[in-house]
Amino acid sequence: MGRIAYVDGRYSPHQDAAVHVEDRGFQFSDGVYEVAVCIDGTLVDLNSHLDRLERSLSELEITPPTTRKVLEMLMKQLLARNGVRDGLVYIQVTRGTAPRDHAFPANVKPTLVMTTKRVDHLHQKNILEGVKIVTTPDLRWARCDIKSVSLLPNCIAKTEARRAGAGEAWMVDSDGCVTEGTSSNAWIVTHNDKLLTRATTDNILRGVTRGTLMDLAKEMSLTFEERPFTVEEAKSAREAFSSSATSFVTPVVQIDNTVLGNGAPGLFTERLQGRYFKYCVNKESEL
Repeated sequence: MGRIAYVDGRYSPHQDAAVHVEDRGFQFSDGVYEVAVCIDGTLVDLNSHLDRLERSLSELEITPPTTRKVLEMLMKQLLARNGVRDGLVYIQVTRGTAPRDHAFPANVKPTLVMTTKRVDHLHQKNILEGVKIVTTPDLRWARCDIKSVSLLPNCIAKTEARRAGAGEAWMVDSDGCVTEGTSSNAWIVTHNDKLLTRATTDNILRGVTRGTLMDLAKEMSLTFEERPFTVEEAKSAREAFSSSATSFVTPVVQIDNTVLGNGAPGLFTERLQGRYFKYCVNKESEL
């Protein structure tokens, strides 16, 4: 059976799914998105993802395409139609279709698109073995707290990382401090076992996995602090890792040309990673 996509009330073969040429997501990146992970039939942190979707829509004054309850039902139906129990569901909402004009149009129907993908999350090589990252200037706009589909600077940085044989790029602000990854939040572990990650008040993305990790760290009596850290501080850290819904807790074993520790995932990171894996697999099935 081929993949099925959802576009504005219609399920169709993935290769045939399409939106109008004047959809504002296509012409202006005028839209937002979310990605929710499914493990063994469970949508992990679903409520938090839908909370963030609603916030992004509100910040851009985009009308929600449907009620939250209906959206949740559609997500689960799409996963079921595609036979996905381990994977992800991608949700994109744009302002809709209207004659091309920069100003927001009035009274347009938002466009809702969803797709799914199979992924064996818990056995990904990068998550188990760690990755190299590169640092690159942060070229993005000032509203990175909105999960906008306008991701060209992220794509440029991720491409730079791939060409350097790295798994991720950490973007750096004008003060020399790490903001976040192209598709993840950035963390380091100091030599006195303190977790550091940048505060969301700095207009970085409010990572759902980031928030869950903070809750788990509290349960584990781990010490963490939300503050900027420099590239040099990261390179001299005891450990480092990235987090996101799809990368979970991914150890960072090298930053640019600097190898961290012995070049393998650190014990602190592995401990937190193991606790997060347990959190994901022990939740009751929602499908």
